[in-house]
Amino acid sequence: MKIRLLLILAFLAGILSTHAQDSTKVRSLEIYGFAMTDFGYNFDQINPAWFDALRVTKLPVSKNEFGTNGNTYFSVRQTRFGVKGYTHTPAGELTAVFDFDLFGVGVDEGQTTMRVRNAYGELGRVLVGQANTPFMDGDVFPNTLEYWGPTGMVFFRNIQVRYAAMQGANEVFIALERPGASADAGPYQGRIELDSVSSHFPVPDLSAHYKKTGDWGHVQLAGMLRYIGWKDLNTSGIYDISGNVVGWGLHLSTVINLTKKDVFRGSFVYGEGVENYMNDAPVDVGVVSNPGNPRTPIKGKALPVTGIVAFLDHNWTPALSTAIGYSSCHISNTNLAKGTAYEDGQYAIVNLLTTPFKNFLAGVELEYGSRSNFDGSYKANDVKLQISFKYNFSQIFYRDKKVGDTF
Repeated sequence: MKIRLLLILAFLAGILSTHAQDSTKVRSLEIYGFAMTDFGYNFDQINPAWFDALRVTKLPVSKNEFGTNGNTYFSVRQTRFGVKGYTHTPAGELTAVFDFDLFGVGVDEGQTTMRVRNAYGELGRVLVGQANTPFMDGDVFPNTLEYWGPTGMVFFRNIQVRYAAMQGANEVFIALERPGASADAGPYQGRIELDSVSSHFPVPDLSAHYKKTGDWGHVQLAGMLRYIGWKDLNTSGIYDISGNVVGWGLHLSTVINLTKKDVFRGSFVYGEGVENYMNDAPVDVGVVSNPGNPRTPIKGKALPVTGIVAFLDHNWTPALSTAIGYSSCHISNTNLAKGTAYEDGQYAIVNLLTTPFKNFLAGVELEYGSRSNFDGSYKANDVKLQISFKYNFSQIFYRDKKVGDTF
């Protein structure tokens, strides 16, 4: 962690020594982010690695799986730091973005450590690197304190090559994305309910969206198409359960300015085998029987998923606001799924936020989540009370425009 931070600081020092001049105000580098502290009380249980987030897939599958109810927590893992650089080229302005927070996932699950959020370069209509997938609509994310966000929301930053076929009020993005990835940053085999298999992705995922924007807000329709394959690594020669499925999804989202003080944020998504693009959903591929085929007695099936998000942001005054809403995510499991497999998740939040002066936010939030097993044997509920304080910062550096510059 220390080595990473030293490398970042050295990188910034090199840039600033070149670009910190300030005469004609040509923007060259922006440093931004915020320091955030969360603390609160968890009335029920959740996986200890997710003590400061409300991920319904991390709730217990049986009574007292994670110990006792009632725990106080403190966290700074939402804290964020980023840099954004600008330079003009003969092909237009080149923008490079790199930012991270401290919320460890994957092998770093539960730790306070650097997690890359965005890392991309954008020139004209082309973007290359890690950024929001076109399948999602980042503006649907409500104005809440809880880190992970609505369970039924499409939310994933993926490595991609993206082309903006249209820009402006009418926007069309098309991207080829890294296949077999997930927000948990773990091995993809864990998202396929088949033993002794290795995932196989010969082609990238294809995503696209159309977005129409006006004074009233915006509406977006997005689509996803993907190939999910797997190879049987069993060397006994008795069975071969290698196979593949096609995943697809449609996602309709909107942000509507209902009044000067009220904003609605909502989305509906349905698909098969696109769970890893969801904000909080388990496996993409389930197991079904294959009668009459002794060589391949079981095969994979892309699991259907349905996600809903509906939130209202209300401004009581310029310095006081509330967000309230609900989200759900439902998985249609196969008849061979484990009884404790995730089937349904619910997520609801209400808060009161204040911004008493510039760049500072404080708030209190009541959070509820639930998780239901496939066989109906257990339903876990979680209620959390969270209080947060956040201070934003942003500094733009400039450089001189010299004779002969392409600026």
